[in-house]
Amino acid sequence: MRQLIAQIRAALPFDAPESQMCETTDCRGCSKKLLEYLDAELQARESDLDHGVTPTFGDLKKLGDTAKKVHKALERNGLVS
Repeated sequence: MRQLIAQIRAALPFDAPESQMCETTDCRGCSKKLLEYLDAELQARESDLDHGVTPTFGDLKKLGDTAKKVHKALERNGLVS
């Protein structure tokens, strides 16, 4: 799970300035809100791990699927390639 979280954090621009996220008028889904949502999910999973909660394969799949959907939305908005 920690490895998946690290890969997600490395692949997505969590530290991108708001001006970069909202510079287009052809926005399909709010990039800022999607990144905030995913960041909160990642923090929750990290907290679970820190408290000894063992993730299931379903947890890993769900987090991976969520990250893929956010990545696709960011790709449509031109934030990632």
